[in-house]
Amino acid sequence: MKFNTLLLFATLTIFTSCNAQITSREKNIGEPINTIGNSVWYIFQDRNNNYWFGSDGQGVFRYDEKTKSVLRFSAKDGLPNDRIRGIQEDKAGNIYISTLDGISKFDGHTFTTLVPVESNEWKLDPDDLWFSILGKKNERGPYRYDGKTLYHLKFPKHYLEDEYYSGNPNPPASPYEVYTIYKDSKGNLWFGTASFGACRFDGKSLSWLYEKELTETPDGGSFGIRSIIEDKEGKFWFCNTQNRFNIYPGIIPEKSLVDYKKENGIDLSGIIKDRNSIYCQYIIEDNQRNLWMSTYQSGVWKYDGMNMTLYPVMEGTENIKIISIYKDKNGNLWLGTQEAGAYKFNGKTFEKFRP
Repeated sequence: MKFNTLLLFATLTIFTSCNAQITSREKNIGEPINTIGNSVWYIFQDRNNNYWFGSDGQGVFRYDEKTKSVLRFSAKDGLPNDRIRGIQEDKAGNIYISTLDGISKFDGHTFTTLVPVESNEWKLDPDDLWFSILGKKNERGPYRYDGKTLYHLKFPKHYLEDEYYSGNPNPPASPYEVYTIYKDSKGNLWFGTASFGACRFDGKSLSWLYEKELTETPDGGSFGIRSIIEDKEGKFWFCNTQNRFNIYPGIIPEKSLVDYKKENGIDLSGIIKDRNSIYCQYIIEDNQRNLWMSTYQSGVWKYDGMNMTLYPVMEGTENIKIISIYKDKNGNLWLGTQEAGAYKFNGKTFEKFRP
């Protein structure tokens, strides 16, 4: 009897000690801080209404609006890299953070780096998460995560690949690098690439949409497909405002092309001097179905279907360099910037966010 009592006591002691260690670990992970820094590239609101701010060099900041507290997570907490390139959440509430060195899953307690498996298993499942890792020289396609395995997929060969590599035998980055991923109203996935236009996956096949003016700027610079959106009329916008696109079902077999027709986009005559289009870093839709287009260094444009309105974003006389635009659950609009922190729209202008 005495032995059993001692065994029970010892077991309870071990169990309590383990719980104490877990609790301690939970309390210690992350660094309490009173700022989100200046390099806030990406913004995300989770299901608990916490805001996550991804930086380019300082990891990710989680802001609890109820307590007005900020916790910073970095490589020392388990992130593969402190340069953040995307944040999203699954149905169970796990947070996924894309970095330059991989994708990390945060279950509320610890960070786990997902190890990709090379695959050609293209599928469309509504619960799957899709990622890209920017900046990898030999990147050939996106990543699909089904909750258990992270699959690194490979795009089919683009019809311009041979021509591209003959003129760029040693490019600094892959022409297949994925800049953006977008799901349309029919459930198709679109991938905006660095040099080969947009690729559509309909669950069965992949097809390409390439227009030179979508990928290259008028001065010859490379822009790539950084933004894709389907508007309230079911028309598509890719990066710039010169045209919008009617997308038809099916594929043009030769070269595996998307079947589409271009139509005139936004008439900028009298709005912007010596320019006929705006190249957009990001495009989102607000709760009134207006389009908001963020540019790198020329503010944010709102398009209501008829008129364009410019919202400058400046510090003093200098234009802020904008990386992303994001709409939260309440319809609030946020800006991520290269070096000026986060901005929030107050109904009239974008003002700097201070926790």
